[in-house]
Amino acid sequence: MTATAPNKGKLVLVIGPSGVGKSVILQELRKRHPELVFPRSATTRARRQGEGDDLYRFLNEKEFDALLEKKEVLEWAVVHGGARYGTLKEEILPAIEAGKTVVREVDVQGFESISADPLFSGDAAPYRLVSVFILPESRHQLTERITKRAPISEDELERRLRSMDRELSVAPRCDVQVLNKEGRLEETLKEVEEVLLK
Repeated sequence: MTATAPNKGKLVLVIGPSGVGKSVILQELRKRHPELVFPRSATTRARRQGEGDDLYRFLNEKEFDALLEKKEVLEWAVVHGGARYGTLKEEILPAIEAGKTVVREVDVQGFESISADPLFSGDAAPYRLVSVFILPESRHQLTERITKRAPISEDELERRLRSMDRELSVAPRCDVQVLNKEGRLEETLKEVEEVLLK
């Protein structure tokens, strides 16, 4: 079984700094392409009012630990407020096996974990991985988007900009880089679709 098995689907990771427009792009793709698979995240955070099971698989700490122990989690991280979020193999691998394209938004840490995993890395990897980095037009554009969203302190802005620079340094390691120009969402979507539907 090789990475180029014709019946195999693929995992497409979408990466990019906060404020670059990843969630808008993914929302549009969900609407336009029901054939694509958007896996749920596993999380230990509390379920919010009115939240179903379509975006998250809610787990308690013990359940999350058990999945980690069984190596059922491709990557995970502790996010704001100490809750853990992770990518579950069972949300991704069966769909790839069925020849589908799975689209997953991840942060830089998630990208590094998954791209180094033997399931996706190296000549003998059984599954195909494609990474797409969404680039801003400029650092200034991102700063504006971040500050427009909600008022934040200078310290917080500084922290986010440092994080953004760290994230942007990963872009050259991705398979495809797509520039998300202001007011040109259709162009961006077209480029991302080309990668997904190849």
